Amino acid sequence: MTVGLRVMREPGADPSIALPAYASAGAAGADLRANLPDRTEMVLEPGARALVPTGLRLAIPEGYEVQIRPRSGLALHHGITLPNAPGTIDSDYRGPLGVIVMNAGDTAFRIAHGDRIAQMVVAPVTRARFHVVADLDPTVRGADGFGSTGVN
Repeated sequence: MTVGLRVMREPGADPSIALPAYASAGAAGADLRANLPDRTEMVLEPGARALVPTGLRLAIPEGYEVQIRPRSGLALHHGITLPNAPGTIDSDYRGPLGVIVMNAGDTAFRIAHGDRIAQMVVAPVTRARFHVVADLDPTVRGADGFGSTGVN
């Protein structure tokens, strides 16, 4: 299924930076790139986090959201993750698209202008109606919490 997503560049954003793009025919996420105002780089020290601009704004159709997720290669090789992953962009938000990036690694990480920093997934949204009840249906697991289903 394909969903139309309108994209606008921020004033002053570098138009030579590619729009979000899927790296392969089967990719679920489209890569997002850093669009840094000074067009150079930023350095993320171990344990630090920063808001990395993409230079974009989105018009997400009603009934959909965009989820922002880490790139697995950056996570594995450098410890770069997104502390609020998956981040959600609601269909009624029209502000700048920035990505909160965190360095969970043990060395400084350089983000250059144009680097792929995250991926975005367009997903349908199901809204719930909430009902207060006196009891919940019983299950085998019941109220057993974290780790209750085993180690493996």
